[in-house]
Amino acid sequence: MAIIINIDVMLAKRKMSVTELSEKVGITMANISILKNGKAKAIRFSTLEAICKALECQPGDILEYRNDIIEQDYQKIESKE
Repeated sequence: MAIIINIDVMLAKRKMSVTELSEKVGITMANISILKNGKAKAIRFSTLEAICKALECQPGDILEYRNDIIEQDYQKIESKE
């Protein structure tokens, strides 16, 4: 996926644990783990807003678009054909 979620970076900057973020945002640690590991297919704006509020950051601080990852995915697909 070309969108990288940098929650770990912001947690480290804020010296906050996953447990604390989970409590502040109101979602399970399992769901935060899914986000952190890049396995989430989508995120609600309300959840993104709550995460940004808890981490005192902007969406761009935790979401990063990487075009080079898309190109790598296409190369893998083409090499299989």
